[in-house]
Amino acid sequence: MYSAFTLLFPLILLVSYGMVDSTHIHETFLHCLSQHFSNSTSRFKLIYTPDDTSYFDILNSTIQNPRFSSPLIPKPCIIITPFHASQVQAAVNCSKKHGIEIRIQSGGHDSEGLSYVSDVPFVILDLRNLRSIEIDVDQKIAWVEVGATLGEVYYSIAKKSENLGFPAGVYPTVCVGEHFSGGGYGHLMRKYGLAADNIIDAKLVNVEGRILDRQSMGEDLFWAICGGVAASFGVVLSWKIRLVYIPSKVTVFSLVRILELNETKKLVHKWQYISHKFNEDLLIFVRLQTMYSTKEGNRKIVLQASSISMFLGGVDWLLPLMQKSFPELGLIREDCIEMRWIESLIYANGFTSGEPLEVLHDRTPQSRILSYKEKSDYVKKPIPERALEGMWEMLYEEDVGMALFQLFPYGGKMDEISESKTPFPHRSGCLIQNSAISHILLATPPSSHKTRSWTPSRPRWPVVATSSAPRPIFLGHLPSLLPWRSVILGTMSECLPKHPAVSHPCPSARPST
Repeated sequence: MYSAFTLLFPLILLVSYGMVDSTHIHETFLHCLSQHFSNSTSRFKLIYTPDDTSYFDILNSTIQNPRFSSPLIPKPCIIITPFHASQVQAAVNCSKKHGIEIRIQSGGHDSEGLSYVSDVPFVILDLRNLRSIEIDVDQKIAWVEVGATLGEVYYSIAKKSENLGFPAGVYPTVCVGEHFSGGGYGHLMRKYGLAADNIIDAKLVNVEGRILDRQSMGEDLFWAICGGVAASFGVVLSWKIRLVYIPSKVTVFSLVRILELNETKKLVHKWQYISHKFNEDLLIFVRLQTMYSTKEGNRKIVLQASSISMFLGGVDWLLPLMQKSFPELGLIREDCIEMRWIESLIYANGFTSGEPLEVLHDRTPQSRILSYKEKSDYVKKPIPERALEGMWEMLYEEDVGMALFQLFPYGGKMDEISESKTPFPHRSGCLIQNSAISHILLATPPSSHKTRSWTPSRPRWPVVATSSAPRPIFLGHLPSLLPWRSVILGTMSECLPKHPAVSHPCPSARPST
């Protein structure tokens, strides 16, 4: 959810599927790679084809949205997993020479699967093995390769200093390649801005297969890759980032209210008027979701509103600040937990208390059972109470716990940064980012899925509450219009463009069913 996706690298000669024989592409592309790759590295450690027994294990290991694991989804003819920059250059040069499309992937967290799906013959350049992290505590900088996860980056920083951090997302399995290049927002956003705002250099393989840094690529290209989705312009190898100061203690809390209570409705309504005005050290976001409640033996569905917060400081500073800024929430000392910043990331991901920091090194998400669809809007005027109630009613239309709204406040540092500083334009004037997320259990038949028209299409609250003409959207939630989308979503396809089912661009990659 805090991550961005990977777009098509336009170095490719876009050749229509009907004009290309995929078997010929497969063979000539492999031959080209074998000529470029160093003899010191076994080709079989780098290249996976549908004939390899581990092909689908490698492919599916980075598909974070399970609906794209379906056998109906087009598969790559080849997966390349380079260990060195020269191997990335070889892949770029060979793809250009033979007119085959590249999809660039670091972690696979893009919501629409754009880093590992296409409707023409394609290869995946999987950068998981480029994951070195070099930290200079004295200079407060780090060089991070794009295959490193956020968890690995945060762990490495914390091992060097407990008073340094980096403003990016909270999900530890998200890789920095896709995340930084799409903006990268998280709990430190109101204090330090986005990940992209704190990038100071990069190394990139361009269309000609040359490795460029900020000086050699020029300021225009550097501007474009920092928040404008870097894979539209080349293959980023690594980022140079500016580390930021973190106090020795932060305070977290998570308060749950039941929205049937009128006072809880009033709290959510009040929150959206003031959350962007809080002290920049304080972030409180709201999550709305249905759940079952049992009271006096009666089980019913209720709407849960969670206020989730991280404060850069101790509880003794937080309590008077909350009493001044948001006394209606009724925060007390017993609601708060003090911890180190690195521990707050473990807490935010639902790990049990006392888990070692090493859990941040785990590249496998805690759960990939649920397929999901995600959309977002930017709220520039507070949402009227009647519209909020309409949103809550929409949650009741879904299976219990299978859909949520997450309201993330802006303000603070985000108001201070010009919308033209990076390609990420959502700055001053944006009060809230509202994400709507709907899950589907893939084990259930499509006929049992409820129609989720409010996520694939525009959510049904009044347009006066959100920006429009044009309507902005977070890049990581941008809907894809590729034909294969209409054949995998069950009843969700009613809300998507109608296309005929397509053949696999690389037919040999279709798994047996």
